[in-house]
Amino acid sequence: MLSRTRTSAVAAAAALALTAGIAATGAQASGPAWTAAWAASPQRASTGFKPNWSEDGFSRQTLRQVVRVTEGGDRARIRLSNAYGTSPLHIAGATIARTKKGAAVEEGSVRRLTFGGRGAAVVPARGQLSSDASGLKLKRFESVTVTLHLDRTTGPATFHAQSFATSYRADGDHVADAGSGAFDESTESWYFLAGVDVGGERGREPSRRDRGIVLFGDSITDGFASSTDRDRRWSDALAERLAKEGTPRPVLNAGIGGNLVLNDSAWYGERGTARFGRDALDLPGVGTVVVLEGLNDIGFSESDTPTYKPAPEVGAEELIAGHRKLIRAAHAKGVKVVGATLLPLGGSDHYGERAAKVSDEFNEWVRSSGEYDGVVDFDRALADPKDGERIAPEYDSGDHLHPNDAGYLAMARAVDLDEL
Repeated sequence: MLSRTRTSAVAAAAALALTAGIAATGAQASGPAWTAAWAASPQRASTGFKPNWSEDGFSRQTLRQVVRVTEGGDRARIRLSNAYGTSPLHIAGATIARTKKGAAVEEGSVRRLTFGGRGAAVVPARGQLSSDASGLKLKRFESVTVTLHLDRTTGPATFHAQSFATSYRADGDHVADAGSGAFDESTESWYFLAGVDVGGERGREPSRRDRGIVLFGDSITDGFASSTDRDRRWSDALAERLAKEGTPRPVLNAGIGGNLVLNDSAWYGERGTARFGRDALDLPGVGTVVVLEGLNDIGFSESDTPTYKPAPEVGAEELIAGHRKLIRAAHAKGVKVVGATLLPLGGSDHYGERAAKVSDEFNEWVRSSGEYDGVVDFDRALADPKDGERIAPEYDSGDHLHPNDAGYLAMARAVDLDEL
């Protein structure tokens, strides 16, 4: 049991963190208008498909993470999540810098981050915290490196399991290092980092045509089977297409591999209807959300060796009801919401006669009901012309479920930009 003194100290630290978070977030009113430039959806600690550090957490170590922003600005801040932590998260120090290569950053670009004016911070259990604005100017599509010094034992870490980007770890305090020498461990997950926001002209709010686009979904949105460290998810491809066509907008990825619309999972995050507000609608500067989710709801029960158990059989009416909840939530926030048809799943471990029928019924509802504000038809765009039940071979990563890099590019090309 904690002593009264220790308990008071923990409570005071948590209160300080909350005050700092309010101060940092509240800076939007008198300082820059913040826009989310990069995001990752938090998950509870779990083993996952590749080794990661989430269950062990960190102790007296420095964590360095590389992300690519889809919007530029005169200043930047980070958002930290302890959403699944059961104790306060202590940040001894943090920096942001331009990425050089691997764990190395550009000399002279390192900026110390503060939280409510302090160099250290405490993120409350199940809470989140934004840093103050840094003076680092960022360009669209620039890679930035966020470094956290974790001098206390964190316990299991809130993280994003499948980053398809390399993160690095070092023993001791290397938060201000420009070089990569101390960072001798790596992983393909992100930890505690939920977002990077940018600020432009003081007090300027983005217009509707400039507001961010969130892509919400499962492993296909997350970028499963895309090339590591090459930014080949469909969110990357869409952001690049928008910029190339002269209509640049931030594109935020809110995918979680294995995620379901209707059910929670220890590995695959809270159900889509529960996390939609936090991971999509509440991001700064968002104007549109594209929803692509449901293959796991209807397909997990078809697999001989499912990683999600029990896997209930879900019908089209149940899945549609879940999507209607997402539509209502988006409209209540004044956000445009675009529905996507499910990709072909023939030949995959998600495929079966029942799943195929439910997928067809759901896709027809997306196309014809008019309940979404817009539609993007990935089912037809990626289908094999010789067999509409399957992904075209040139777009197939090999598991007949997830696209490859070319497939993700085809998804971005399939979007009618006017629908956004």
